[in-house]
Amino acid sequence: MEIRETKIEGLLVIQPRIFKDDRGLFFESFNQLKFEKHLGQEITFVQDNESVSKKNVVRGLHFQSPPHAQGKLVHVAQGSVLDVAVDLRKGSLTYGQWHSELLSSENHTLFWIPEGFAHGFVSLEENTTFIYKCTNYYNPESERTICWNDELLSIDWGIFPPIISSKDKEGEKFANFATPY
Repeated sequence: MEIRETKIEGLLVIQPRIFKDDRGLFFESFNQLKFEKHLGQEITFVQDNESVSKKNVVRGLHFQSPPHAQGKLVHVAQGSVLDVAVDLRKGSLTYGQWHSELLSSENHTLFWIPEGFAHGFVSLEENTTFIYKCTNYYNPESERTICWNDELLSIDWGIFPPIISSKDKEGEKFANFATPY
């Protein structure tokens, strides 16, 4: 497993070693010891979530406020997404900046998004299956959404027209946002 840091502190891209032969392939999608050794801290995952999306579906930008904040380890089992994380940590040198990664069932890449980030993705193929491990349980009262196409963030989702839920259409504008982190 190769772990790569991004330009935004805390965001990690994980590339597992893929073993292929005439039967198919095998890879270790997660290893707690290696992950924690790289982070330098213990991480406990308490909930796994899975979504299936049509092509051009945008989900996000979501996060949960403390004390219900979540870290997420995400990957794609089928299809592909452009996955996006936005830094919401006050005092961070990269506050308000975002990083994106192409995750697919072909590249098997995983993306670690710690607490303090908004998260979203756009499905690039029909029936894309997106899986994420969470460090805290879902809490509807603490869930918040930042507008997926906020002008200040200027995220290039690379698709048109997007398919957006009514909840995500009503996301908070970043200019009016007061971070809880």
